[in-house]
Amino acid sequence: MRDKKRRLIHFLLTAALVIPCLFFSIPCAVTAAAASAVFLVFYETLFSQRRSKVGKLCDDIDRILRNDDMISFDEYREGELSVLSAEIHKMTIRLREQNAELKSEKQFAKEALEDISHQLRTPLTSVMMILGLMRSADLEDKERTEYMRDLYELLARMKWLIETMLSLSRIEADAVKFAKDTVSCRELINRSVEPVSVTAELKGVEIKTEIEGEPAFIGDLHYTSEALVNLLKNAIEHTPEGGTVTITAKGNNISSDITISDTGEGIPEKELPHIFERFYRSSEYTKNGFGIGLAFAKKVINAQDGKLKASNHKPHGAEFDIHFYKTTI
Repeated sequence: MRDKKRRLIHFLLTAALVIPCLFFSIPCAVTAAAASAVFLVFYETLFSQRRSKVGKLCDDIDRILRNDDMISFDEYREGELSVLSAEIHKMTIRLREQNAELKSEKQFAKEALEDISHQLRTPLTSVMMILGLMRSADLEDKERTEYMRDLYELLARMKWLIETMLSLSRIEADAVKFAKDTVSCRELINRSVEPVSVTAELKGVEIKTEIEGEPAFIGDLHYTSEALVNLLKNAIEHTPEGGTVTITAKGNNISSDITISDTGEGIPEKELPHIFERFYRSSEYTKNGFGIGLAFAKKVINAQDGKLKASNHKPHGAEFDIHFYKTTI
């Protein structure tokens, strides 16, 4: 319909040009008609090429919508479609990035669910076994109390595992917005020691704090405290009765530093490169844990432009060094 309308307009314009020329001379009218015909052919050829390119561009967009990642817009870099193709190319890149992000998030969610289900299987089995034993009619009150305590500990560990896994998953998916407040290391340490003080006391482990001045850094008090709690739990777990867990903090012009050390057995040298891997379970150092607390601590600290390093110190024991830099390193 548009082609017919366009040709009709061209015919009327040609007639309006040729008819006046007939009053001057027939050769003039013929020349005008020929010029109009040449222009029409040239215009139709140009329009046909442009329509072909537009059709090709539409086909390429359709292929993109059907997840064809091999589309190239190089052939549209010149001509009147160059600006349009450039914008479509930008949109295509963004769509591909979003699609990759969605696939990554989907895979990550799948792996996280598999990890959680795998880690919950063992404590759930223990819970079921204890509940079965508690159904015995011959069970004494002392035994029942012990079973109840074991149940509480198992459920508490499961609760911690789920909460830590969810927090870790949100951090890895960039769904956490860390606060950028001025955090006092003294306040941070006091807040972190409180949740583990009873556990340390029951195990006979002393917690010491040594703070030089008033070191501080820019970060998130809540998440950083959770990270320190996990490091302290790990240190207490690997420190024998009568041992000590020491937390030191100091600052300088470059960074604010926190060190957590214990008098335990230390970390096997072969385990040091893997100690912060999620669900890493060695045959020695992490055999009693889930292998997630240290991974969570490192993720939290790294997300705030900090660094966490594990090492052994003499004469024995493990040491975790945290550095929050005051300038970007």
